[in-house]
Amino acid sequence: MRKTKIICTLGPATEKTETLRQLIEKGADVFRLNMSHAKPGWVREIVPRIRRLADEVGRPVAILLDTQGPAIRTGDLKTDLHLQPGNILELTVRGAESEEKYSVDVNYEGLVDDVAVGDTLLVDNGMIRLVVLEKGAKRIRCKVMTLGTLGSRRHINLPGVHVNLPPLTEKDIADVTLGAELGVDLVGLSFVRKKSDLEELRRLLAGEKSKALIVGKIEDQSAVESIEDIIRASDAVMIARGDLGIECPMEELPIIQRRIVKMCLRLGKPVVVATHMLESMTTNPLPTRAEITDVANAVFEQADAIMLSDETTIGRYPVECVEILDRVALRIERSGGAGYAKSAILEDARQKTVASAVVLANSLGRAKIIVFTRHGTMARNVSNLRPEHAPIFAFTPSEEVRRQLSILWGVWPVRLEFTEDPNATIEAAEKFLRENRLSAPGDQLVIISDVRGGESLVDCVQLRTAK
Repeated sequence: MRKTKIICTLGPATEKTETLRQLIEKGADVFRLNMSHAKPGWVREIVPRIRRLADEVGRPVAILLDTQGPAIRTGDLKTDLHLQPGNILELTVRGAESEEKYSVDVNYEGLVDDVAVGDTLLVDNGMIRLVVLEKGAKRIRCKVMTLGTLGSRRHINLPGVHVNLPPLTEKDIADVTLGAELGVDLVGLSFVRKKSDLEELRRLLAGEKSKALIVGKIEDQSAVESIEDIIRASDAVMIARGDLGIECPMEELPIIQRRIVKMCLRLGKPVVVATHMLESMTTNPLPTRAEITDVANAVFEQADAIMLSDETTIGRYPVECVEILDRVALRIERSGGAGYAKSAILEDARQKTVASAVVLANSLGRAKIIVFTRHGTMARNVSNLRPEHAPIFAFTPSEEVRRQLSILWGVWPVRLEFTEDPNATIEAAEKFLRENRLSAPGDQLVIISDVRGGESLVDCVQLRTAK
């Protein structure tokens, strides 16, 4: 059973019913809706389609709505601008007119106030580098430093520049509201800069009566500088290496990735490694050997999930990409992991109870961990400790929690109604595993549940032998 989860971003290449079905059958655990491109009408159509297909296939699949965030972009151009080093490109705001040969409007009016003369601006994933020469009331005059072609609506990165954009734009608020209405399981907050950004999203979700988990996306230097506060304030964290790799020196990116994975495991938060995992497979039937090594590294670090973007939105081989991630993850998991979970902080008695169960499972040859959870907390605690061999079967009466558990490393979520008698619930779980050939006679079942002690329920760890 693969422990590392797979996230697929949906788009034109994967929105059809049969392709979605194949992705689920091949092992997709989470579908990401990128609201930088997705339209509300499409979201209304695709969410129930995913839910129906997941039920038909019989696998829980979570839906992650990923906000566009306060992205700074160029406006529309009648024709692309073919720029040479030394050219002058003027960036304008509020529709100001420019007398320069090359100019483009920008969607963020405060850009003039935020940048300073001498600052570097990176456009279109860093392909075009600009240096600010001078500023006016509504314009920024820049020198082009690299050869490139500028098209419409290209993203602008400002490495090291503090940007005074709100954490949630009007579009983001509308998209999150729609996601809450449709019952999405996770919401990604793009370009998180500080803890309060996440708190603002949490207030919005609470106001919409949504229990969606919040994924804080690490995409710029500000987030890296405040990483511990952001991890603590998030329900999960995504290392969004596309923008992060532009905002930070490229040689620092692997160090930042490793540092964030380590810290998430120490603090007990799920972590996703995203972007460019199998980028060449957008057009090619096979990945490069470097991409395989990159995927293997994320699996070895024991990230909860690895994510596909262009590969499954516009790529020619989306199903094959999932198959390759599945193959690589299964093989690397058999070779062991980096062991970062050994530094996990155990802050309360429940976490220490779970830790004792994991130690027990690690000491047994044919162990399986069974955990009963109403809100997902106990299952997250088990997953965070990264059991060495035992799969984690998480039983919950909540369909919402079952889907949310799909992002957790090593967790196989199962919907099961709990009874008043904890022992009867345990027996029902054992029967499920037996009937679905997920356990065999003689397996050691390490069970984390509650038992009745007088008039109250207390956490306990049991060891049973499967029949």
